[in-house]
Amino acid sequence: MKTAPSTSGPIYITKVDYQRLLELVRLERQQTGNRVVEGLERELRRAEMVESYAVLPDVVTMNSRVRLRNAANDSTLEITLVYPRHADIKAKKISILAPVATAVLGCRPGDTVVWPMPKGEATYFVEAVLHQPEADGDIAS
Repeated sequence: MKTAPSTSGPIYITKVDYQRLLELVRLERQQTGNRVVEGLERELRRAEMVESYAVLPDVVTMNSRVRLRNAANDSTLEITLVYPRHADIKAKKISILAPVATAVLGCRPGDTVVWPMPKGEATYFVEAVLHQPEADGDIAS
């Protein structure tokens, strides 16, 4: 089970995403302190980096669109993981700094993710990666 924070095994992140996310953590820490980025930083510490061309097509990377299924009520949620400046809740583009996005980064279909909510935790299954930029040859996203 993958949680945010998580103690499970490694996740896979492209080297490009890893470098960009490390820089994001550094900048956010300067601006807002550790609390906003601590979950993402934990995930990056356990990440195994892979080249963009070598990442499996069903791994959730930055700018991937993913469908999640709620373990409690079987409803689905589709989101796209984006950098904070591209976040748009109406378009379901969720900042990587949001607990749900941090939780699914590096996951694959079949994985279970848990993230904190105001009244407990949300548990979802990663049902499908609907779009992954690297799988479409877009490694500069």
